Amino acid sequence: MPALIGPVSITSVGGGVVTFGDTFYVSPKSSAKTAAGSGSLNTGNFVNTNNGISGTNTLDPDLFDQNIAANA
Repeated sequence: MPALIGPVSITSVGGGVVTFGDTFYVSPKSSAKTAAGSGSLNTGNFVNTNNGISGTNTLDPDLFDQNIAANA
């Protein structure tokens, strides 16, 4: 079934896949973890962030977050 897509603004795609419309499946080929404080990774045309004191917890007790072994 076709999909109707409205206005889209893609600034950049770094090593990824952009999919519009129907797909059978989308599986990740790589994974990464990023720790950042509040308001630090905001992107857009007009971004205004007002943050108080911010602390980021980087402690991660589990061993694996997203397994990508045996992905097609």
